[in-house]
Amino acid sequence: MSNKISRSGSYGMSTKKKWEAVRFHVLAIAIGFIMVYPLLWLLASSFKSNDTIFKDSYSLIPKVWDVITNYTSGWKGISGVSFGTFMMNSFIVTIAGSVSGVFSALLAAYAFSRIDFSLSKFWFSCVIVTLMIPSQVMVVPQYIILKNIGLIDTKIALILPWAFGSAFFIFLMNQFFRGIPKELDEAAKIDGCGEIGILFKILFPVVRPTVITCFIFSFYWIWQDFFQPLIFMNSVDKFTVSLALNMFLDPNSYNNYGGLFAMSFVSLIPIILFFVIFQKYIVDGIAMDGIKG
Repeated sequence: MSNKISRSGSYGMSTKKKWEAVRFHVLAIAIGFIMVYPLLWLLASSFKSNDTIFKDSYSLIPKVWDVITNYTSGWKGISGVSFGTFMMNSFIVTIAGSVSGVFSALLAAYAFSRIDFSLSKFWFSCVIVTLMIPSQVMVVPQYIILKNIGLIDTKIALILPWAFGSAFFIFLMNQFFRGIPKELDEAAKIDGCGEIGILFKILFPVVRPTVITCFIFSFYWIWQDFFQPLIFMNSVDKFTVSLALNMFLDPNSYNNYGGLFAMSFVSLIPIILFFVIFQKYIVDGIAMDGIKG
């Protein structure tokens, strides 16, 4: 009798677990679809004809397909400048700004966490305080400086504001550095290694996930930045993707929504690929638990 009861009890528990798993997966799929729906809508709208995009806006299946026209007209660009030029401008600015900014943040974080110098805690506090300053506030002094040195309407004007590191990246790397025993530095110095050697030969392999995480965030932030290019750039052939997409909407003439949605999806492809390739480093980069065994 006891065996029958235990069997029925275990069967009931297994059935309950199965139903809980089913409910969990159904809920996860529903939430996932809600999150992905805007991207699916963007892709579906890039396939629709320009005059039916908002007539059947809730449908993901186009009634009138106009794929070739949308992507062809979008890739032709604006004012005789192809969308490929805008993509190349964004790639140059994004990669240069990300590499230089993360490199600067790496050097600063190493200095704050591993080198004893006068008023180090004070200067680190000053860096952290800048996290509370909106980036829009910094645009005016940046514009004045760039104009005085003749860099307005150049790609360098878009790179320099990012090139000297972000306070968030410095803080993130600094916290990771602090979790690494300083005995490693001392052992390396005994072997004749200098500060640069300690950073790149001893510590960098340990903090590499954090560096890659910062690079991912920086790549995304610079790629989608609209405000700084709007202020610093005047020539259409030097516009980035964010400015180019805005030009597809002209209140005084015909709005090419099909081309806009098509090129919006194209502009998302580098971000999606970049995230898929490096996503495994994000969790490791944010988990600041020192050296992992």
